[in-house]
Amino acid sequence: MWHGGRSELLLLLLLCRLTLGPVLAQVRHPLPVLWMMPVGSGQGGGNLTAGLGAAVTLALQDLKKQPPPLGNYDLQLQLLDSQCDPGESLKALFDAMWAGPKYLMVFGGVCPEVTSLIARSLPALNLVQVSFAAAAPGLADRKWYRNLFSTMPSDRAVNQATVKLLQRHHWTRVGIVTQETTRLSQMKKDLVRQLLKVKVQPVSTELVSEDVCSSLKSLKDLDVRIIVAQFEEDSVSEVFCCAYRLNLFGSRYQWIVVDGGTGGWRPGGEVSGCTSTSVLTAADGSIRLQVRPLSNSNSPGVSGRTAQSYQDAYLHQLIQEGAPLSALHAFAYDSVWVAASALAQVMEAVKHREKFGSRKVTVSEVEVQKKLLEAVKKTQFEGVTGPVFFRNGERPTTIELIQLQGSSGVLVGEFSSETQQLRLRNHLLKFKGGGPARDQTLVRPQRLHVKLLLYAIVSSAAAVTIFIALILLGFIIFHRKHWLLRSGSVSQDQLLLLGVLLSSSSVLVSGLDGASMSDGTFQILCSAGVWTLCVGHTVSFTGLLVRTWTLYSLGSVKLKSRCSRLLLGTLLMDLLVLTSWQILDPLRRGVLQHPLETDPSDQDVLVQPFSEHCSCSHMELWLSAVYGYRGPLLGLGWFLAWNIRSVQTDRPAVSGRRLALSMSAVTVFSGSGVLGSLLTSHNPPLHFCLSSVLILCCNICLLIGLFGPTVLHVRLSSSKEPPPCELQEEEEEEEEQLSRLNRRLKSRRAQLDAEIETISMQLSSESEVLRHVTRSNNAELRSVSWKNEAPADDRNPEKNLSSPEDVNAPELVRRRVSVQLPILHHSYLPFIGGVSSSSSSLFGSREAIAHQDAIVTTITSCPPGGTCHC
Repeated sequence: MWHGGRSELLLLLLLCRLTLGPVLAQVRHPLPVLWMMPVGSGQGGGNLTAGLGAAVTLALQDLKKQPPPLGNYDLQLQLLDSQCDPGESLKALFDAMWAGPKYLMVFGGVCPEVTSLIARSLPALNLVQVSFAAAAPGLADRKWYRNLFSTMPSDRAVNQATVKLLQRHHWTRVGIVTQETTRLSQMKKDLVRQLLKVKVQPVSTELVSEDVCSSLKSLKDLDVRIIVAQFEEDSVSEVFCCAYRLNLFGSRYQWIVVDGGTGGWRPGGEVSGCTSTSVLTAADGSIRLQVRPLSNSNSPGVSGRTAQSYQDAYLHQLIQEGAPLSALHAFAYDSVWVAASALAQVMEAVKHREKFGSRKVTVSEVEVQKKLLEAVKKTQFEGVTGPVFFRNGERPTTIELIQLQGSSGVLVGEFSSETQQLRLRNHLLKFKGGGPARDQTLVRPQRLHVKLLLYAIVSSAAAVTIFIALILLGFIIFHRKHWLLRSGSVSQDQLLLLGVLLSSSSVLVSGLDGASMSDGTFQILCSAGVWTLCVGHTVSFTGLLVRTWTLYSLGSVKLKSRCSRLLLGTLLMDLLVLTSWQILDPLRRGVLQHPLETDPSDQDVLVQPFSEHCSCSHMELWLSAVYGYRGPLLGLGWFLAWNIRSVQTDRPAVSGRRLALSMSAVTVFSGSGVLGSLLTSHNPPLHFCLSSVLILCCNICLLIGLFGPTVLHVRLSSSKEPPPCELQEEEEEEEEQLSRLNRRLKSRRAQLDAEIETISMQLSSESEVLRHVTRSNNAELRSVSWKNEAPADDRNPEKNLSSPEDVNAPELVRRRVSVQLPILHHSYLPFIGGVSSSSSSLFGSREAIAHQDAIVTTITSCPPGGTCHC
């Protein structure tokens, strides 16, 4: 509290005048400052005040030598043991403020927990704190900590330097292992926040309390190569001992040690389980980020000392006091100068206002606190640690990057927190692997595709197959008549060749490299490959199944009709499934990731093979639909092939054995193709090679097994025929003979018609006479007369037959007509309208025609009731 304010200050000045009298210029006015320090809580249980006391004493001595106005004031520090306990520290602060004297400023503070609590209470107490300890990143919030100033740079500046170093070497994947302390935990949170801003992935953030090795092992399991270690100086050796035991060092790893301190680089020393050599081996090449402890300028600062002269004086003071070295001594020295300068400036302002202002003007506590706060903000001088000034409550500084090379540290870079620039001395920076370590195992994508040579070989085989199929198709069309006689079905053979053409074309489409194609083109090629393969297989298989089933049915009309319906249903089913697939779930470009492989040339590189293939959302469903109805048909084809293997046909070119072998080959190759495609889908070159070989082998078996013998027989039959000119003359002569025979048969037909008409008229007249005689005679007398004459006729049949009266008897006439009419009609009616080519040889010669006339004449002249001999 400010008790009395102006009156107290006037009383103090009055006492000084009365006591010193004429030597007023030599009077130094006391300025009480509260020095908060945890006595006996230093590292290793040492006394922090012992190491810092020498620096503070040296600063107070230098202040006495300063000219007015700074030399007019005596900074009196009242040590207060904070014990690094927030509650005890806050209680001690209030007790000190109550007991007096009036404190305008709090000096020191190295415990983050205590500093945070005290700093939030400063505005209420009208106090300003000047600290020389590292400020945690959370203390940068000026809303809550606007009265706190530290000559020691914030840990946030060290984190910024870490991020810049990671960005410089393009490290985007790091692991953080942090010692479990309050300050380092806050430092880790700030580092993670800054890493996420620049899109650097913190893979793991391990908090170490006791077992360091288990935390490092988890980093190794995650393949972390860049490790940021936030440890106190006394724990560095233990960290690198575990790194040595886990083999987390060498060219594959990069350690970045961050502690925010200013101590030297000392990772050596004996550690449980490791020697000093092992620790140095593991730490070799690691980079430490630390705040620059002393200015590198040779110009004297505000105190009149250079950095080197200050260091010499400080070491001399340590020797006199017998105190240990403190890493914060230079910042404590500059903090005394900040406090003294700000207080002296405020006191001078108050004196000036009271001297030249109205007597009624008084300076309130709030006004004094504001003036002191503004004075600290505007502080700017050259200290032993470098330029001392504040930006938003933080002091800009330089962060040094020191790399351990062997057993010594080398300054390899600097980072300015004011300009946010990192300057590296690349000629001094050394990496064991010849370059910066990779932030992770390099995964090199490798696209698997069909090699050009393999595609050329397979495509050439497919082109040859297509060419042979086209030649056979033209051969069938050119020799259609002979092919029909040898094969029996031209349409079925053409259907088989069409299937061979389509399925062979699918080989050319499936092996194309899609890397240089757009998605639309790739989608079209996927659809074309599926359609040509499925339709080609269906067409060729159905054509072969028709022929096999026809031979199996042996002319059964019922089985043939069923076969036709089944094949038509198969084709419709194929078209329905493929069309639905194309419309509902079309094939698109898909990327298949294959298992990682190790690069034999670099163990730190993994190869990630991938391949592009045709896929859709429900690929398994559509493949099951396509294979579902083909399976039973393949089984049926195998069954039919087994049953016709020994069947002989009237056409030697197409036998049951060849059909059975062809059907078996199609069934085996189809099943093998499906199985091979499923098993080799992970290897595009092998998949293409295997499926193409099976398709082409199946087609070649069909061409050789079915069409080869037929072509051979057709060529042999064609070779036995006469030359084309002689063949044409024979055909013309044969046509002329057939024309003459046709005219003769028509003439003969007219004669036979006339004879039949005459016989019919005779029969009708004789019938009339017979009916008239029958009515005139008595039936009984006639019957008796006939019974008496019958034995005589039986005894002499030749006489009766030669009698001219009995030749035209009604009974004999009926017998002749019943024999003649069928023979006559059988003889000449087939020739009416022309003679077929298959029967032309029966009527091509004169001897055959004469023989026919003889047969007709003989039958016509047969005696009634006798026997005719042809």
